[in-house]
Amino acid sequence: MKNPSELTVPFGDDAASAVTSARAYRTDGPAVATLILGHGAGAGQRSVFMVDFAHALSSLGLDVITFNFLYTEQRRRIPDRAPLLEACYRRVIEVARAEVESARRFLFIGGKSMGGRIATQVAAADRALPIAGLVLLGYPLHPPGKPDQLRDRHLPSVQRPMLFVQGRRDAFGTPAELAPVLERLAPAPSLHEVDGDHSFKLSKKDPAAQAAAYVEIQRAIAGWIEKIVSL
Repeated sequence: MKNPSELTVPFGDDAASAVTSARAYRTDGPAVATLILGHGAGAGQRSVFMVDFAHALSSLGLDVITFNFLYTEQRRRIPDRAPLLEACYRRVIEVARAEVESARRFLFIGGKSMGGRIATQVAAADRALPIAGLVLLGYPLHPPGKPDQLRDRHLPSVQRPMLFVQGRRDAFGTPAELAPVLERLAPAPSLHEVDGDHSFKLSKKDPAAQAAAYVEIQRAIAGWIEKIVSL
């Protein structure tokens, strides 16, 4: 397992500008594509989930880039407002395309929970961005216990292939709740259901079964990306 290389993401052109960090997990041999993954609201790019998924996906032929949103880099607990989160994600896209060769051929973006939602907002706001598709791990369709507060209005404007990986016990939105939203999108998105919660944790504590569930998700992501780039 190779150590990721460290990248710096600046927010301006002068030395006083804010910066955040990113990590590039490069695959051995030619990469199928680059996948940028943003973290969820409560844990940064060095969380076990993000690190394990990045390593696993890089072993499956992808160059993977993770990063910290600025509030996480500055060790603040409350996420920034959407415009700053989106600006951060756009800067990471710029750095990825400058630093990683496969990102200039096929670039996918996405992330865990909030990171995936911000990726969809970035894609929806700019059709000119060279994004081949999006990978959304536990899309937060609504706050827990508030199914009427949907975060779906911008999704029809994404207009790229999307893969939703959703737990059947996800308090932020189950596959059944997502289904009518996805029916309105074009191109038709893919939905990969998992027998787990918002972080794909199984109801019964079984390390071997949990590891197998994660492997299944990772292979589904890599297979979906390979299918998209071959079209």
